[in-house]
Amino acid sequence: MDRVKAQIEELLYTNAPHFEIAKVLKGEIKRYFDTLEETFSTSGGKDFLVKHTRKIDTVLKLVYQVAHRDMFGNYAPLKNSVPLALVALGSYGREQLCVYSDIDLMIVYKDIPGYNTKEMIEKILYILWDTGLKLGHRVHTVEELYEVSKTDITIKTALIESRFIEGSNFLWTETQNALYRIRHDDPGTFIRLKLEEQAKKHKKYPLTMEPNLKEGSGGFRDANLVYWIGKVLYNVDSIKDLPEAIVEEKEYRPFRIALEFLFRVRSALHLASHKKEDRLRLDLLPSVAGLLGYEENPKGHIRFAMKVTDSLKSIRLYSTIWLEKLTRDYMEIPSEKRYIYPKGKDFNTMLKHLCNEAKTPYRAHPTLLQELLNAKRPERPDRKLYETIAMIFYQPYAYSILSTLSYTKLLRYTIPPIRKVVDMPQFDGYHRYAVDIHSLRCIYHLEHIGEPLILELYEALSKEEKAIMKLVVFLHDAGKGRKRDHHLVGASLFRIFAQKLQFDPHLIEIGEQLIQYHTLMSNIAQREDIYNEKVIFGFASHFPTKKLLDMIYILTYADMNGVGGEIYNSFSAKLIRTLYKHSLEILGQTELLDEAAKRATKEAALKRHPAFKALKKSEQKKILQMPSNLLFLRYRPERIIDIAKKAFETEDFTYQISNEAHLTIEIIRTGSFNLSYLLGKLTNLEVVNMDISKLFNELKYFKIDFATKVGTDEVYLVEEIIADAFDPTKKSIKKVPHIEREDIDIDCEHSKTYALMHLKSKNQKGLLAYVINLFDDLGIDIVTAKVHTLKNRVRDMFLIEKNGNFCHNVEIIIEKLTTKKNEEK
Repeated sequence: MDRVKAQIEELLYTNAPHFEIAKVLKGEIKRYFDTLEETFSTSGGKDFLVKHTRKIDTVLKLVYQVAHRDMFGNYAPLKNSVPLALVALGSYGREQLCVYSDIDLMIVYKDIPGYNTKEMIEKILYILWDTGLKLGHRVHTVEELYEVSKTDITIKTALIESRFIEGSNFLWTETQNALYRIRHDDPGTFIRLKLEEQAKKHKKYPLTMEPNLKEGSGGFRDANLVYWIGKVLYNVDSIKDLPEAIVEEKEYRPFRIALEFLFRVRSALHLASHKKEDRLRLDLLPSVAGLLGYEENPKGHIRFAMKVTDSLKSIRLYSTIWLEKLTRDYMEIPSEKRYIYPKGKDFNTMLKHLCNEAKTPYRAHPTLLQELLNAKRPERPDRKLYETIAMIFYQPYAYSILSTLSYTKLLRYTIPPIRKVVDMPQFDGYHRYAVDIHSLRCIYHLEHIGEPLILELYEALSKEEKAIMKLVVFLHDAGKGRKRDHHLVGASLFRIFAQKLQFDPHLIEIGEQLIQYHTLMSNIAQREDIYNEKVIFGFASHFPTKKLLDMIYILTYADMNGVGGEIYNSFSAKLIRTLYKHSLEILGQTELLDEAAKRATKEAALKRHPAFKALKKSEQKKILQMPSNLLFLRYRPERIIDIAKKAFETEDFTYQISNEAHLTIEIIRTGSFNLSYLLGKLTNLEVVNMDISKLFNELKYFKIDFATKVGTDEVYLVEEIIADAFDPTKKSIKKVPHIEREDIDIDCEHSKTYALMHLKSKNQKGLLAYVINLFDDLGIDIVTAKVHTLKNRVRDMFLIEKNGNFCHNVEIIIEKLTTKKNEEK
């Protein structure tokens, strides 16, 4: 800085214009800002802000000296003789100026003839503007300060934080006298307006994963408010200087640690964004965490975000307690809000008090928060305390209890299963809140259901079912942050905790099921075709009773509402309601639900398989969306993946022949394929099993097992027959089998999408070829076929798509298949 002073001195000596002086200062300021990251790395939170504040002080003092010298030259009077002073306001006045924050400057003066103070003020401001500093300024005479303070609460607040920088000490003494009068002017109104302002800001900026560090809940404004009111009432220069009856040492220490950390976070946020930024945006979080020394990986980012949230909660808690003590003589409890007060000395007694009061919603008075925080409690919950904890979930408004525990940072202690997820961020682009705050919001929406149908379902639950529902809603995300799937971990944590709370074993099983599949309903409703029967059966198979279906519907409603950001809206509500109603319609179809449940189990095994994980996401999706259940019910995951891989490579058709113990033909095709021709040409071989499955991209899979194998020299003939089956000019060989009418069972009400045909008759050569040929002639699309021969009897099952060609032609099909009609022809 000495070099800069020398340059300015030389410019003044040569009567250089002001912009030349400003240019030198601008260069120095740029060099200073370029080194801020290095300075930050070696400074504490408040220490860095103080250093920055004093650097700006130095620049302003230089500018004052330049203007003073320029005004009076070699005949300059002493500074005290010039009725002008530079005064810092706001965060600059508190010596908490952040890197890119506005520099709030007030110039106080007296308009005395002969001093030309207004001209000097103009010189100061012009030079400052030319330096590029982000300046917010006010210019007032000492005499008008009091009246100015009465025009706006923000101005009065800024004046309370005034700090002398440069100029006349005599004028500063007069200014202090004016400030003393301002501080003592109508403190009641000042306190009321500041508390109202705080409430509005908390509502506008709740504690989300992108918190507003300045204006939001637990932010700097909460700490500032304690200081401002303390300054007005006690004229203290820091919160620590407030009387012990208001700020206890044991409370101040965690508060100060949290504040110091947040000072560093905000400074790093400014450095990372290269501008004034108060919201810790998720896109900036990695850079901010890096500046603070956290690991540059997701784990490090989570640790950083958790500490930010924890620190904001500490500021919120202690500022709430202290503000109540500071303002109790000036404020009345709002009549529209129900507060409850301390009762009991130990933690268990106080928790019972919270439960007893939860028949209607309430807020915990700050005196209760402080008593609860300091209440005697065992090192970890014991049997008696667990009995009281269980009471929480039987109360109509458990949210009031749980939010009180959250406010006092006692959730980890009281509800051990969520210990690891308190303050944990959710970097999924979906959630807005940390896990514990999200869970609290879910409980709130469970207790304030706005959908008539869902409210009716909830009210129909028994007292015990409502209690388990609340526990499920609160713990549904307790398993997050682990390597294992959080659904499974959460279900396990729930079971252990619910057992400690002495819930009924059957209800615990229900709770486990709900947590294990708590995202299923919202995912399917918003990502799948909820008019597709396979989708409906797949979903409903997890909730095979109306009670389970009702409860997952209620849980989904609470969970989506707890996310925030209009996730639950009229559109998503309609989707979920439609899925619920469609699922309700099929609950009685036990066989199909059982089949869907088995498929779901196989899909889960597939998802865990390394070979499946190695596939592209689009390929995985196609496999899981295959309409035929046959592959999933009969084949192992490895086999399903192998078939799918071959299908992905198939452009027209591909086949594979195995001729070891018996002949097996596997075919994957896209185009037209004359299966009846193939079977007709191989009539001399007995078909013992055949699988037909729809895959994806118009592909079908055929697997035909014959009773015997063919000679080695006959394999090439089989290959020729397969090739000919793809030639549309080749005609099927019609061999009419003997089928009785009672051998055929057709069910067109099997499901909304599919019809079912069972064929149980004597095994005959050409039987299967004849049936397939008939289906081809009528344009009937087979989704799945299970063909099996045992003791000279066939037991064939055909799952057929309802495209109008099957159910509309049932009598024709029976006529063409039965022996009597065939003989007549």
